[in-house]
Amino acid sequence: MTDSIKEQDYPQVDQTTGLTTQEVKTLQQRFGENTLVEQQRPNILQRILYHLRDITSIVLLFAVILSAYLAITTNSGWTKTIVISIIVLLNVGISLFQEGRTEKAIQSLQTMASQTVDVIRDQKQQNIPAQELVPGDILQVQAGNTIAADGEIIAINGLLIDEAILTGESEPIEKNLTDQKNVYSGTAVLQGTATIRVTAIGMTTELGHIADMINTTQKNETPLEQRLNALGMRLSLIAIIGGIAAILLTILRYNDSLAEAMMIGVSLAIAAVPESLPVIVTLSLTYGVRQMAQQNAIVRRITAVETIGNVTVIASDKTGTLTQNKMTVVRSVDSSGQVVQNFDTKVGALWTLATSAKLGPTSENDVGSPTELAILRFVAKQGFKSNEILKKWPQLDEDPFSSAKKTMATLHRTEDGYLAVIKGAFDRLSYASSEDKQVLQQAHDQLTASGLRVLAGGYQYFQEHPGDEWPSHLTAVMPMGLVGIQDPPRQEVPAAIKEAQQAGIRTVMITGDHIDTASAIAQEIGILKTDDLVISGAELKEMDDTTLAKKIERVRVFARTTPADKLRIVKVWQQQGEVVAMTGDGVNDAPALRQADVGIAMGITGSDVAKSAADMILVDDNFATIIAAVRQGRTVYQNILKAVEFLVSVNFAQIFTLLTAVLIGWGAPLSAEQMLIINILADGIPGFFLSQEPGETGIMSVAPINRQASIWQNGLSKRVIVRTITYVGLILAVYALGRFVLSNNNASLGMSMLFFVLAIGSVLDMFPIKTCQPLSKQTFISNPTLTWSVLGTMTVLIIIGIVPTLANIFGVMTLSLSTWFIVLLAAMIPMVIVETYKRWQYRDELAAWQGNDPQKSDG
Repeated sequence: MTDSIKEQDYPQVDQTTGLTTQEVKTLQQRFGENTLVEQQRPNILQRILYHLRDITSIVLLFAVILSAYLAITTNSGWTKTIVISIIVLLNVGISLFQEGRTEKAIQSLQTMASQTVDVIRDQKQQNIPAQELVPGDILQVQAGNTIAADGEIIAINGLLIDEAILTGESEPIEKNLTDQKNVYSGTAVLQGTATIRVTAIGMTTELGHIADMINTTQKNETPLEQRLNALGMRLSLIAIIGGIAAILLTILRYNDSLAEAMMIGVSLAIAAVPESLPVIVTLSLTYGVRQMAQQNAIVRRITAVETIGNVTVIASDKTGTLTQNKMTVVRSVDSSGQVVQNFDTKVGALWTLATSAKLGPTSENDVGSPTELAILRFVAKQGFKSNEILKKWPQLDEDPFSSAKKTMATLHRTEDGYLAVIKGAFDRLSYASSEDKQVLQQAHDQLTASGLRVLAGGYQYFQEHPGDEWPSHLTAVMPMGLVGIQDPPRQEVPAAIKEAQQAGIRTVMITGDHIDTASAIAQEIGILKTDDLVISGAELKEMDDTTLAKKIERVRVFARTTPADKLRIVKVWQQQGEVVAMTGDGVNDAPALRQADVGIAMGITGSDVAKSAADMILVDDNFATIIAAVRQGRTVYQNILKAVEFLVSVNFAQIFTLLTAVLIGWGAPLSAEQMLIINILADGIPGFFLSQEPGETGIMSVAPINRQASIWQNGLSKRVIVRTITYVGLILAVYALGRFVLSNNNASLGMSMLFFVLAIGSVLDMFPIKTCQPLSKQTFISNPTLTWSVLGTMTVLIIIGIVPTLANIFGVMTLSLSTWFIVLLAAMIPMVIVETYKRWQYRDELAAWQGNDPQKSDG
């Protein structure tokens, strides 16, 4: 398919004859089908490699290779190889499974209907599938159709087009044969008819150009991915340095073999990497996906669950997200200038006549411009039925709306003559009485000052038919009154925006609508304050990126924007270090959705292109759902940090214990298999249930985490250091007690006691780590599955220590009752220390919670 289609590339045919069958075949061979080329989805191998690219998985794969080599060359067994391989496969498998479930959910949202169109071919009208259109085709459209290709109008009758899918503007466009003669694929015909010559299909249309922008826009790495990769790099660096040191010590100081030294290296790799962390992170994100789905947010990209919790800017489209996407009469004025709830019988009937719109059995079947449909719905609720009124006063003629005269009128037959009904801009109606106009002028000004679109209505009787030029005789109009129309905000949006502000998130409106309309809505819902800026697309074009970056902090509304504007705005924010969520529904939004840290598409009104570009889809098209997703995302991120604290400090303890023991000549105090048991069974299984922890108090009353912030901020590094030092000192002391005091240099007893203290102690540490609140009864019952997993894990560990066969398998001794007493008492010490340090560290936050002052809480 060519990049562009020129007029000389296809035959110019008469609109009454159209293309011939042979010409169509030739053009189809040349230009292909009228379809958009979707971005190729990665194959299964590419998706697996994507999930294996992080440093933690790479280290684990290295450990698999090294342990497999040792199993072959030294007959050391395949336990390590099998267990680590299962961990890697489990992590990848869960991620692929979640992606598959999400894609199925998205497919259920997308329409499967095949569009057909009316064309003139071989001198007759034919109905064909839209994908068979070719350049040069003569296309006929009418109200209710979706235009299936770009084209040029060659005949027209009152054509009104909704181009919001491309421009973002809610106001329809009136087409003509001069400066508004082009139509575009994907746009909707609201009113009138037209004959169009197709000039572009598929990827050469405006829709196709935007789709190409999407394919060339690369998705950024999420803050979570960056932080976890940085964590993995540090742990790997420690493992490499420690491994080299341990291997050199083992060979040079103790004259052990290379195989034995490599065993120490494998042990350090296992000690350095929290094997279950990738699985716990994935499970936490998956749990967040399920929770968000229950709240009408479907997540396409699993890491977006965490990212949405740390967004600093939500760039929201206006129509359908902040508003109801349904033009509505919100205020009505009678002929005397008084605000009324309902029109009287005569006036209500007249308002049903001055329209070319029609209400269907359901809103999906309504035909006409949003403004005219709003008036029809308003009077229909008052009991006026247009079909019955038209039977009484049948329509004889219509003068369609045009931007030149800004009115439309209809002519009707009555029992005693003729009736003309007119509606449109207030200053374009010629009232019979100047007093009537003065009375209505004040009401009109009040409505427009409120940001409403105001239409005036009037009528005029004729005893005889006024002739073909009847619209020009409407010079003595009697007033019907005024209607103020608006796409009203969703009721829940102001509260959601306020909650976002409390959470340190700026909500910004980016819309294709007129600047006055956008500003009025933004003020009403709480986005736009006195000192905030409003910038139009024209003003934006005059600014370079440096100027925009200086002002963007104060801008709350961008109006009359283009797809390129939206993409540019998102990039400038990201250059300022902001984490940006962008909402949208049209094809025009798709490039910005792809560029944003979290692209959010509409599930109801969103185009398939927008949904494919997005990370998240709102099933209910509701801004409030985004804030609920933010809350869930913050909870997920908190739980991931708790998992890091829970797992990494034990890994650090294993590393430094191993290095210290080797350095002082004790040898390796833990085997690789025992470390795997601790990392997977003792810590991993309870850690899986951290994903179900509820959010901390005040979670929506603190600022988002900065994009450049380390994973160690908010005291996490200090807590890990305290816990690591506690364990290293404790378990080395227990090891020495068992080996040198309770026995005569029995390394097996020391190793066994160290193993059970570290395993049981780290499991018990789950309770002070799982919440910033002081330990209480609520701590143990708020997440019962986690509590049961802790009890179950401790039971399994104790069984291993008292059943000789199991003890032998895992390389530990069966302990005496007195030894068990020492082990269990020692295992309680870390929990006490962690809880004490936590209370000291969170003393200000605890005081804030107790005083119900969430603004001070750390979350």
